[in-house]
Amino acid sequence: MNTTEKLFLAGLYSGFLPKAPGTWGSLVGLALGLAILAYFPVETLFLLTILVFLFGVKATDAYEARTGIHDDSRIVIDEIAGIWLALCISGPSPVAAALSFLFFRLYDIKKPSIIGRIDRDAPGGWGVMGDDIIAGAAAGLSSALVIQGLLRLGVMG
Repeated sequence: MNTTEKLFLAGLYSGFLPKAPGTWGSLVGLALGLAILAYFPVETLFLLTILVFLFGVKATDAYEARTGIHDDSRIVIDEIAGIWLALCISGPSPVAAALSFLFFRLYDIKKPSIIGRIDRDAPGGWGVMGDDIIAGAAAGLSSALVIQGLLRLGVMG
């Protein structure tokens, strides 16, 4: 990987950390996403998520074409885009952020339903990025539903 790929595809080098690079990339994404939301509205993070997703597809395709390596574990830009989408849906509160992270890692690791199909069947960068963006949407919705349930039960609020 060249320096630009290490910064972008490997999520500020987090994909090079030992053991569980996807978790490290998700944590970097969570921290960056929360920092963005501290200064900008959720629409900004949503638009950045779309841009990162599209650039991630293109950059991953180029990397795979050059190296012949499909879904290199060091590539974590997909986790960053996924956790950002989860935050866009669930919100930036500490509880929402924690739930988004936990649900996102669960869906990204287990790959239930369409998440697994996209991971297996979509080619190149679309498969690498696509399963995580769907996992992010599912994580954000799951987090929002849990938070609504806790609010209705009077546990939060």
